[in-house]
Amino acid sequence: MDYQPWFSGSILSIMKNLIIFTDLDGTLLDYDTYSFEKALPALQLIREKHIPLVICSSKTRIEIEHYRKKLGNSHPFISENGGGIFIPKNYFNLRVESLEFREEQEDTYTVIRLGARYDDLRKAMEQLRSEGFNVRGFGDMTVKEISDVSGLSIAEAAMAKERDFDEPFFFDGENHELPRLFEAVKAKGLKHTQGRFLHILGNSDKGRAAAVLIDLYKKELGEITTLAIGDSLNDVPMLEKVDCPVIVRKHDGEHDERISIANLVKEDGTGPEGWARAVLRFIGETKN
Repeated sequence: MDYQPWFSGSILSIMKNLIIFTDLDGTLLDYDTYSFEKALPALQLIREKHIPLVICSSKTRIEIEHYRKKLGNSHPFISENGGGIFIPKNYFNLRVESLEFREEQEDTYTVIRLGARYDDLRKAMEQLRSEGFNVRGFGDMTVKEISDVSGLSIAEAAMAKERDFDEPFFFDGENHELPRLFEAVKAKGLKHTQGRFLHILGNSDKGRAAAVLIDLYKKELGEITTLAIGDSLNDVPMLEKVDCPVIVRKHDGEHDERISIANLVKEDGTGPEGWARAVLRFIGETKN
């Protein structure tokens, strides 16, 4: 196992108020079954210790709310690769306000919007096709088609289609054409990232959104220690913002070797099995 020294020394001696950020697909959730059963012992320990678990996913708001209900999770969450931050009302004692971000007050959440408008992303997809790129996004697909390519149930695929900030898409072309496609995306003032699918999005990512919440937790709690667990390239911005970055093995049994971050821990185990190993090891090592 490729461990770096964040399980000992200065981090352990000053650890305060642990906050855990987590990806869902292929990390806390199994790649094929979308189950978190193998992570249950670690999830129970987190609940017992009242450790905030912040979901930071490419999934939509409604999808994350679905899993938060299953998990019994009541903490803030980040949707669609950092496009939106959803903070439950009265979660922080301090007032959440900033001139830098667009905020909306809903009955249930304070919503911080960092991502592009979905309509603008759909227009960009149309422009890419007019430029000769054979791309197809979730907005071009039926619920059944999304279910077929993702392994989601019909109900879950319907939730995946209700997007606000980020468009997953497929490119039917050669790999050597990808750099030209990504340059065309960039020329439109947009970005791309990759998890289970390719994604087109605005000036947002998981790291920018995680940094906003980290700042709020620090203002609320003082000194904190942050742990993040992911598996894919779209998790890199989030992993770069925390004290303790971890990746689990992907469904093929390998770590994503394209991910290179200082102090990165490559945990044994795929998906929720590796996730549980990381959490239990970290909390166990730091419980004293």
